[in-house]
Amino acid sequence: MTPRSGSSVVTLGETMALASSSTALPHAAALELGIGGAESNVAIGVRRLGAAATWVGRVGDDPLGARVLRELRAEGVDLAAVRDPDAPTGLMVKERRSAVSSSVWYYRAGSAGSRLSPADLPPGLVAGADVLHLTGITPGLSASAAAAVDAALAEAVAAGVPVSFDVNHRDGVWRGRDPRASYASLARAASVVFAGEDETRLLTGTSATDPADLLDALAEASGGDAVLKLGERGCAAVVGGERLVVPAVAVPVVDTVGAGDAFVAGYLADLVAGLPAADRLRTAVRCGAFACTSPGDWEGLPTRDDLGLLDGGEAVRR
Repeated sequence: MTPRSGSSVVTLGETMALASSSTALPHAAALELGIGGAESNVAIGVRRLGAAATWVGRVGDDPLGARVLRELRAEGVDLAAVRDPDAPTGLMVKERRSAVSSSVWYYRAGSAGSRLSPADLPPGLVAGADVLHLTGITPGLSASAAAAVDAALAEAVAAGVPVSFDVNHRDGVWRGRDPRASYASLARAASVVFAGEDETRLLTGTSATDPADLLDALAEASGGDAVLKLGERGCAAVVGGERLVVPAVAVPVVDTVGAGDAFVAGYLADLVAGLPAADRLRTAVRCGAFACTSPGDWEGLPTRDDLGLLDGGEAVRR
């Protein structure tokens, strides 16, 4: 099937400035400035794969907010963004201690992104989308951000727009609060739910360890399809009642940050293109693998041509 004209993914959440160091922070002489946010990562990934994407969010009316919007525009993401004069853009600081370990600190309390509200949703934007993508991060930011998620979800359901929900659990966002009721509500309303193994146990309350049992629990919790992300083992899914397993693609791992967002972007780009479930899952696994081959939250997200490099081809231009 060919992509539909104007196919689009709409998502909402907080994107922050990202300051990163390639060495221990107490000894770092410089920090590299970028941006990062799960929802905007997915939007960028979808755009690089040829579908349209819109990000809804708030940033501060400050240089870091300008950096966020500049990067997203440069990636071709449509923006429904508010510049908040009364709150700063949130900040992440990443310390990479070695090739296999890193730590991240978040400075987002009272940020512009946490002030996201239903009023920030442009009328009709969600109703006109092909997919609404939500994560478990945004409802944990604040009461107003949770209300924005609820409003977007209600508009999608009323308009018959499929809803994608990636649990994407972050302890630091929920700050000791129990997210399970929020996650369960979003999962029940979703057309497709994405979760890792620990996230599935959190969402469903199961103590299972076998991927087949975890997938059963995730499918039962979902209002539609269920995709269990298994990292270096690929993924398993129940789509349209059919069970599917897709193995991982072996790659040299440089940085796993953003791989889950790349996985979701691959699935959603093929979903709005009308491709079958097996193709969606294969693209998702390959996007996740490709993202692991370079550093950064979103910089290594692949294009369609990039995915061909996983088959052993090498792009040489002279």
